Amino acid sequence: MATSAGRSVFMGPRLRRLRRDLGLTQADMAADLEISAPYVALLERNQRPMTADMLLRLARTYTIDLADLAGDGGADNTARMQSILKEPMFSDIDIPALEISDLAVSYPGMAEAFLRLYTAYREEQLALADRRAPALTGVASPAGSEGFDANDPVAEVRRFLAARRNNFAVIDDAAERLVQATSGPSGFIERLKTRHKLQVRYLPPDVMLGSVRRLDLHRKQLLLEDSLDTASLHFQLAQQLAYLEMENEIGTALEDGQFTTKSAELLARRALAGYAAAALIMPYAAFARAAETRRYDLEALARQFGASFEQTAHRITTLQRPGAEKVPFFLIRVDPAGNISKLLDGAGFPFAKHGGACPLWSVHDVFRTPRQIVTQWLELPDGQRFFSIARTVTAGGGAYGAQRVERAIAIGCAAEYAGQLIYTRDASAPRADAPTPIGVACRVCHRPRCAARSALPIGRELLPDDFRTLNVPFGFSAD
Repeated sequence: MATSAGRSVFMGPRLRRLRRDLGLTQADMAADLEISAPYVALLERNQRPMTADMLLRLARTYTIDLADLAGDGGADNTARMQSILKEPMFSDIDIPALEISDLAVSYPGMAEAFLRLYTAYREEQLALADRRAPALTGVASPAGSEGFDANDPVAEVRRFLAARRNNFAVIDDAAERLVQATSGPSGFIERLKTRHKLQVRYLPPDVMLGSVRRLDLHRKQLLLEDSLDTASLHFQLAQQLAYLEMENEIGTALEDGQFTTKSAELLARRALAGYAAAALIMPYAAFARAAETRRYDLEALARQFGASFEQTAHRITTLQRPGAEKVPFFLIRVDPAGNISKLLDGAGFPFAKHGGACPLWSVHDVFRTPRQIVTQWLELPDGQRFFSIARTVTAGGGAYGAQRVERAIAIGCAAEYAGQLIYTRDASAPRADAPTPIGVACRVCHRPRCAARSALPIGRELLPDDFRTLNVPFGFSAD
């Protein structure tokens, strides 16, 4: 097939994937398409271009969408490679944009190999940082382990997401197509009914026996707890649709993950199903456009898309699609005891791998002002500055006596992006030239005059207090 510029299109890997998905041999496909098996092999090895006639034959024979089969001509891989090649490690290599595009279009297998190799490298770098963390923080590693969380499923999933900047274009694309077919959240129930023959029923908590969603395939019913708020209801419907209709895309996103335990793989699959649900409620293109228009106003975006504050904050961290990147954010969720239950980093914030975060960060203080957004400029000991937005969120509830869990979430971005946020335009917002000095964790923070310090920093000798008592928890001999 030739484009308008007269350029041949090669799509061997896509043809091979289609054939394998259909469970066909090259001989089977050749018979179906009335061509020779060697010709199918040549097409799959990109030794022959895909003609328009052959595309039409494939579409008619296997009842598939022509646009899906033709794909994006390597545009997605081109954008991903261009994004990766901006990394400092490639700064001394002059690679023209045309060469990147040629590789992605003409040699998609090589492009995919490069992308997988780089992603694997990123995961290993993150894993190495985790393994080194106990030594840096003075926490002993368990006997026989390389690090405190070497086999921690949660840590594995965090690395999996971070290595991909918490963005999965294959899921976003599938969600866009499904949204067009369902007309958004208002059509989820109808889609479940017409396509999957499922009746949606709402039952009280005592009947649901601890579940908020349960798929009963025997009775062809999707059961939902009747005390769910609208945002949670939409999310549960979207997540069930994702499990039913986006299994291939979720599986593709999981394929190159390096999971050492089944629990880690299952947690990653659940995270991707949640990602898919958010993508159905807040489709990438529409949400990214709205985010820029509303200057990342989380509450306004939540109302526009019928989502919760936390769902919206989580989705805002995923807007890093290569070629369509927006402001990079990090997100942290903590409970009143300081336990971290969600951690997403797309902004280069140096989260502590072990132990609590700095108590001077407002994310720990917003429990005193429920549901109010608190903004804060942060400065790390090395001079890096970030802008943070924190607020409490509630899980559970919905009925008198129902258990509620209060947590706080904070999202933030590097200082150079803060001007794009509506929160920095507020006259009452904290001043950028008066940031709060915080540390990653007390053990690796060397600010000597911090009254909130709870532990000695590594490598500092304690000053005896025989003759004086300081107004900070610890004094150091070099002070």
